[in-house]
Amino acid sequence: MRVSFLHRVFDLIAPRYCCICNGRLAPEEDTICLSCNLHLPRTSYLDQPYDNDLAKVFWGRVQHIEKATALMFHYAGSESAYPIYNLKYHHRPEVGISLGRILGLEMIHSGFTEGIDCIIPVPLSRNRQSERGYNQSELIAQGISEVCHLQVKNHILSRRSFHGSQTSHDRWERNANVEHAFMLTNGDKIRNSHVLLVDDIVTTGATMCACAALLDQIEGIKISVASIGFVDPKR
Repeated sequence: MRVSFLHRVFDLIAPRYCCICNGRLAPEEDTICLSCNLHLPRTSYLDQPYDNDLAKVFWGRVQHIEKATALMFHYAGSESAYPIYNLKYHHRPEVGISLGRILGLEMIHSGFTEGIDCIIPVPLSRNRQSERGYNQSELIAQGISEVCHLQVKNHILSRRSFHGSQTSHDRWERNANVEHAFMLTNGDKIRNSHVLLVDDIVTTGATMCACAALLDQIEGIKISVASIGFVDPKR
């Protein structure tokens, strides 16, 4: 990454720190230092985008599913989870954009984005977005868009209701919690399109499947999915 002289000056005046190890970032580093980035527990799903554990979450539940990937496995309480915690609970919106860029660059290099027409972030309820100040999935989508040059479409899906956080619910409760929670608002605008549905973390896949099932109704649709974190089903 080319770094301007002005950027280097700002780094001297207001140093930036890695959101994982809290070490000072070099001018060319963005939110996560190189060492921490290299040690993220990556899924390697980009090597098998059509047949991996995340893709299998959608098999039999979404007809027009194509590819699936996640940047890393999400282990609650681990250091690698700090970026997500900073994004969701400590008002660090820049972390979402940075994570999106990291994921976007890796998707480009693997060819994952070939044929994809646009990005659709999973919507957040009005109350939760008002509390947080932003939708973290939109920020991740923005970061992906910056490097992949794909348009983000924020108004295809909307959240109808919110019944509390998914965090404390088991698999069945998560499915019930998001049933009928979303609605399709502008599906005609993405007919015959290949869309990338984006969220921050996939645990059971209940939220992503609820959104994908709505998109599945659109004529000529193809759906691929991407997230920053995926809860390792083997643990």
